[in-house]
Amino acid sequence: MLLSVNSISKLFDDSRGIKNISFNVKEGEIVTILGPSGCGKTTILNILGGFLKIDTGDILFLDKNINDELPEDRNISTIFQNYALFPHMNVIENVSYGLKYGNNISKKDRFDLANKYIDLVGLKGYEKEKISNLSGGQQQRVAIARSIITNPMLLLLDEPFSNLDAQLRVKMRKEIKELQEKFKISMLFVTHDQEEALSISDRIIVMNSGEIIQIGTPEEIYYNPKNDFVSSFIGSSNEIIDDKKMRKIRPEDIKMKYVDEISKWRVHNKFFMGAITKYILIDIENKNTIEVTLIGKEGAKFNIDDRVDIEV
Repeated sequence: MLLSVNSISKLFDDSRGIKNISFNVKEGEIVTILGPSGCGKTTILNILGGFLKIDTGDILFLDKNINDELPEDRNISTIFQNYALFPHMNVIENVSYGLKYGNNISKKDRFDLANKYIDLVGLKGYEKEKISNLSGGQQQRVAIARSIITNPMLLLLDEPFSNLDAQLRVKMRKEIKELQEKFKISMLFVTHDQEEALSISDRIIVMNSGEIIQIGTPEEIYYNPKNDFVSSFIGSSNEIIDDKKMRKIRPEDIKMKYVDEISKWRVHNKFFMGAITKYILIDIENKNTIEVTLIGKEGAKFNIDDRVDIEV
């Protein structure tokens, strides 16, 4: 096992910190820690990076205890939320910086290697550019190149796409996945974005209030949530009584069709979002509401006040 986190705790006070956290990361795996703000995600990343000391527990990296190792002595690299680039250095100086210390490499060789990584992340031609002249996406690429040039076995990423617009976030997810597959680097993400976690992860760790709630593949987390918190935090779910039993149904697992005015369901609201359309249906008898998600042009044909029937 590449990384084993065994019952670690770090308490700042009675209400802040992490408690009894255990999980592992395999070689070549992307694991995402997902949860709301303040749940302890970044605390775990800072502990693994060597920037915080734990109160109890053990961290094993390739079966070696690294509880007391300094950040520079761990074969772990961190990409911070603000990228932590050096504003007084240009792109190639930033990327080559990690090779400057602890390596018997000449400046020419450092820059030659940095050029290769700059090319790999799609920034060829920007080698002498100032950091302040780069867009958010370009700065992120510099941070990635600077991190992977040292050939770490584990890359930690703290909310890596939070400063990017929606379209660029999707593009960078794809690029991160491709780089991970190319270099076989294990990655541990931290995010509060459910879509991001589902799309990029091999496994997801769901956290709340400093504790792990569930660990599983994206499919396991989404289709078999452990409790109400997981089902509501990962996507949306409806509570529908079927055969006198309460069932939790995802909005996309419900179909709609037109019926006459005797139907109890009426379209209360509609949100067209391009590829998908979200509907809020209201039960005219008891005023309960459910959410339905339909795809494509055919799924956008219903209108507010239409009477419909549903099929689960």
